[in-house]
Amino acid sequence: MANIKSQKKRIITNEKSHVRNINYKSKVKTSIKAVKLDVEKKDKDAANKDLKVAISLIDRSVAKGIQHKKTAARQKSEIQALVNSIK
Repeated sequence: MANIKSQKKRIITNEKSHVRNINYKSKVKTSIKAVKLDVEKKDKDAANKDLKVAISLIDRSVAKGIQHKKTAARQKSEIQALVNSIK
């Protein structure tokens, strides 16, 4: 444990943001799973709705600095290709 007051505060604030970031990443993963389930069911309307939500969450995670922009691009590309594969 640190002895310096400002460092003690830094440890606490880092832990808070760590928990917040983990929760947000979990939301993103859940939304991606929802898209994949809709693709499995071949439900194009639901897949498009969930795709819109997932892309929005992914973009916000990049804006907040939670995810790297290339990771986000890869995830968006992957789920978009899945939705496009539904006939």
